[in-house]
Amino acid sequence: MSEITREQVEHLAGLARIALTPDEIETMTRELGQIVDNVAKVAEVATDDVPATSHPIPLENVFREDVVGETLTVEQALSGAPDHDGSRFRVTAILGEEQ
Repeated sequence: MSEITREQVEHLAGLARIALTPDEIETMTRELGQIVDNVAKVAEVATDDVPATSHPIPLENVFREDVVGETLTVEQALSGAPDHDGSRFRVTAILGEEQ
């Protein structure tokens, strides 16, 4: 089994600003070690004659034509809004900044 240490998990948790209990640190240490071991097993069977793939099915020209369709009128779009000024949605200021 690969050696992921408790100290490494505590360090990573600190960098990510994640508060972990001692039990969670123990669990994460064990689980991360298992993940590293499994990745190593996959790396062992990977061969140079197998091409790397990002998708199991080859994709070509996955784009569609950009066709204008039916759209809502301003009145329809604003009909369900809790607050509007007749032409725009009205929302509260963000971060205390008045606009």
